[in-house]
Amino acid sequence: MRAVGAIQVLLGLLYLFAPNFLLESIGHSVPEDDIFYPLGMLAARFLAYGVAFIYIARDPVRHRLWITMMIFIQLIDLGVGVFYTATDAVALSDSLFPMFNATWIAGLLYLWQPRPVTAPEPARSI
Repeated sequence: MRAVGAIQVLLGLLYLFAPNFLLESIGHSVPEDDIFYPLGMLAARFLAYGVAFIYIARDPVRHRLWITMMIFIQLIDLGVGVFYTATDAVALSDSLFPMFNATWIAGLLYLWQPRPVTAPEPARSI
């Protein structure tokens, strides 16, 4: 969870302070200036989730909802990547690494998330 948090924080910092560098580095076109505003808002979410994941790594049992929501986010990311790659809006060379990351993050979080603890059933009397 700390690794997932660190990735989110790094993406948030890059989208906030160096969006042109990030977008060009991963093969995307540089957007018009007005798009940097929603990218800044996206950065806020990356940063908030990243810090939250670093924090919840101490006690994941108490924070199952956060883990489930990150799985949901990663599955949406994967679905969007598949859609835009399949429609040729994005080249596979640009989408493959983010889709790979979405897959392993969602998969490992699902496998490693704490399961709910159920109370033992009371003994039955005959």
